[in-house]
Amino acid sequence: MAWRGVGKKGINASLIRALASTPLGHVARINSASTADLAVKSNLISVKCKCTPDFSFSSFLSRSRYCKVLKNEALIRYFHASSELLARKKNEEALGLKIHKKEKPRGKFVKREKKTQPPVEAPYVSKLKKSSKSLQEKTVEIFDGMTIVELAKRTGERIAALQDILINVGESVDSEFDPLSIDIAELIAMELGASVKRIHASEGAEILSRPPIVTVMGHVDHGKTSLLDALRQTSVAAKEAGGITQHLGAFVVRMPSGASITFLDTPGHAAFSAMRARGAAVTDIVVLVVAADDGVMPQTLEAMAHAKAANVPIVVAVNKCDKPAANPDRVKIQLASEGLLLEEMGGDIQVVEVSAIKKTGLDNLEEALLLQAEMMNLKARLDGLAQAYVVEARLDKGRGPLATAIVKAGTLVCGQYVVVGLEWGRIRAIRDMVGKAIEQATPATPVEIEGLKGLPMAGDDIIVVQSEERARMLSAGRKKKFDKDRLLKISSGRAEALEQSEEVPQRAEMPIIVKADVQGTVQAVTDALKTLNSPQVFVNVVHVGVGPISQSDVDLAQACGACIIGFNVKSPPSSLSMAATQAGIKILMHSVIYHLLEAIGNMIVDKAPGTFETQVAGEAEVLDIFELKGKSKAKGGDVKIAGCRVIDGCVSRSSTMRLLRSGEVVFEGSCTSLKQEQHDVEKVGKGNECGLVLCNCDNFRVGDIIQCLEQVVRKPKFISSESGVVRIEC
Repeated sequence: MAWRGVGKKGINASLIRALASTPLGHVARINSASTADLAVKSNLISVKCKCTPDFSFSSFLSRSRYCKVLKNEALIRYFHASSELLARKKNEEALGLKIHKKEKPRGKFVKREKKTQPPVEAPYVSKLKKSSKSLQEKTVEIFDGMTIVELAKRTGERIAALQDILINVGESVDSEFDPLSIDIAELIAMELGASVKRIHASEGAEILSRPPIVTVMGHVDHGKTSLLDALRQTSVAAKEAGGITQHLGAFVVRMPSGASITFLDTPGHAAFSAMRARGAAVTDIVVLVVAADDGVMPQTLEAMAHAKAANVPIVVAVNKCDKPAANPDRVKIQLASEGLLLEEMGGDIQVVEVSAIKKTGLDNLEEALLLQAEMMNLKARLDGLAQAYVVEARLDKGRGPLATAIVKAGTLVCGQYVVVGLEWGRIRAIRDMVGKAIEQATPATPVEIEGLKGLPMAGDDIIVVQSEERARMLSAGRKKKFDKDRLLKISSGRAEALEQSEEVPQRAEMPIIVKADVQGTVQAVTDALKTLNSPQVFVNVVHVGVGPISQSDVDLAQACGACIIGFNVKSPPSSLSMAATQAGIKILMHSVIYHLLEAIGNMIVDKAPGTFETQVAGEAEVLDIFELKGKSKAKGGDVKIAGCRVIDGCVSRSSTMRLLRSGEVVFEGSCTSLKQEQHDVEKVGKGNECGLVLCNCDNFRVGDIIQCLEQVVRKPKFISSESGVVRIEC
């Protein structure tokens, strides 16, 4: 063992460790020996070790002069320790200033200590860094040719996560700097839960001037459709149900000067606010029609607000100037007071006085529209994939889902694959607003397309994709995101309802199924019905659809106890009506929005539970006071009787009585006895005299008023204004 130790470490290293571990006093003695002596001694020791086989290194150290040093000090190796530091360390250890803890050995096979305490259950922490709700309200702008790096910056996600989604989608990209198509970018963003806004660049495309898109807006019955009939030489207003427009129509008018203008006609009723908003969103110029004999009305102000929100210029058309009560100057003053800067008052908004009946001022209106369009320098991309906007959608029995759209850029060609909102399809036919089939549609052209797999929503964008597979994939991704957002909204709504359940009283529920002719009307009727919600009745629209009433609607209504509303649709067959009658289901058929809202409002009033209120049923004046002496304590003490005359209403014995003196309440309680001519009666009418005894009250005075109180159920009221706004007042 000694030879093995000498061979591995060497005597010199052991000597150096011994010398380094000596304190200051020993170091001074050791340093007196010369280096040469140490070298000679070490050589002699080496020779002796080789010659003597039973040599022991411990015996050598015991005989050496370093034995005392080795016995007192531990063999600790100090590489950078000076004599002063070693002396300070020894003094600190002697005084107990430093405590050296024994370090635990570290290694792979170290035995672990057993824990005697029970394990603590740690809360679960989700591994997902971001929830879908964090990106739900975020809108990401995407464009064709963007890279994964750019998309990661916009969404705030890691590049590796986007690459995993890209692989799941079925696309392969060599590098994160390779360009992506706009469809793939939308799929990735939707998978992350973010909303998408497409940005289309027109670099290198052929850009030409296009006709202006003009939306006619204003209050109901101010002559919007009549003005358009005068421009296009038709009579659409005479065919409208109730004489009011309830759809959003689009058509092209060839003006006498040879220019073409695309017009959008919007309804003026308050229920069709969403239609007016859609018209302002797609338009270039808004024609604000105001009747000269009526002035500025609520829907006029709403149309102005929609135009300002969409940042669209306004041209004012003061209609019905031929009427005797017309006052165009008053209309101009009203518009100026609402913030419109008219040209006559130093602004830039043109005002034209017209008459749709006499067809006067139409040339001036055309000139004003063309001048405004020329100032705007309207241009659009002609070639490339088309972008369009759905104005209206309906379901045709023979042709299936139909979408009325206006092309915003590019050229829409028959046979292309398109994605419209949540639906997709291949364009089977394109027709203009006259019904003539055309092969393609250029910018600012209203068309009707067919070939969609489902009915889109009014206001959806139409995008053209390269293949059927891409169209299916985009449609499925949008539907998945729509369902996810809807579930999140429902869950958040339920959470809020649970929080407010203690404060909000219980309401009666009125389930309704809505069927209408077009998608825009369905949305308008649904929004109008939701405005009829009150603290007592909750209007729950359980299902909406486009088309006539079917057997499935009746089955759904029977399952949830709903009533069915058919607006501008054909009456159901007699067999279906009989089945609904036997099941106790109400079917309301209407073609005018006024009548529909009035009927639903009356139903809500009938179904409302009402509120209990205290009402004064009658009043009696105290004329004299009579005192009835009690004969014994068993039969009762003294009783005071108030001799009264009923001056209003009637006094009932079962009602609560209130005693008033100089307008202040003295007593309120029940009536013990009510007599008329010594006969017990239940009621005493106006003008009659009676004797009245109140429970635990004998503080009567002549001239006091006794009121008879009763609990009545107060029903809500259905209120409809002249502007078409309806509400339930509780």
